[in-house]
Amino acid sequence: MRRKAVFITGAARGIGRATAESFARAGYLVGLYDIDAHGAATTAKEIAATTGEDTTTSSALDVADPAAWQACLEQFWSASGGRLDVLVNNAGILTTGDFAEVPLSRHADIVEINFKGMLNGCHTAFPYLKRTPGSVVVNLCSASAMYGVAGLATYSATKAAVRSLTESLELEWSRQDIRVCDVQPTFVATDMGAVSMPGTRIKRLSGSLTAEKVAKAVFAAAEHQPRLPHPHRIIGRRTKATAVVNRVAPSWLIREMFNRLSR
Repeated sequence: MRRKAVFITGAARGIGRATAESFARAGYLVGLYDIDAHGAATTAKEIAATTGEDTTTSSALDVADPAAWQACLEQFWSASGGRLDVLVNNAGILTTGDFAEVPLSRHADIVEINFKGMLNGCHTAFPYLKRTPGSVVVNLCSASAMYGVAGLATYSATKAAVRSLTESLELEWSRQDIRVCDVQPTFVATDMGAVSMPGTRIKRLSGSLTAEKVAKAVFAAAEHQPRLPHPHRIIGRRTKATAVVNRVAPSWLIREMFNRLSR
């Protein structure tokens, strides 16, 4: 098969679903993978109904399980005719609340899914990416990687780790013709955020950013290589302004800005 193929985690809903729709419209074979197997299958069928019967494939995937990654990648490699052009590490979870009041087990879950899930995916997918010329990895990061957000301490920490690993792999894997980048939006008003945050707070943190806008940026990151290598794509006016302030402002001002955003 000459058609490009993209493997997306956390694809049943939200940013993952919107990303799958973007790639399907562009003619990709889209693999939708999610711990919610029914949700992934339903989304895949709905996308295929509008783009073509053979445009999607789906399966259950717990990103915290390396063996599950291996099984899903083998299945996708076969379905795509031996291609893995794009890996989108989107799966993630979010819990808001004071650090000490959130159960330790929940903190561990956030680390397992948001960071180790991406690590598992990149490590397991490497042989397939290496065998596909010009392959790309797009990791879903966050503006909270720039400075920790109160009430989202562990989430922010995992996104800082995602940012750092992205930078390291971008350097290493460029020698293998694998491009690695991340996208960094503010918080997006998806079902995950709505469940985890009060409505007024997520509206303040997300602004006008939607899952569709983030998906558009993910697709652009995969399709359009910058003239000069750069691993990070900042999404949204609010995030871009934050990035500028983070580079030039004194540390006390950056702290105060994030302190106000966290309230």
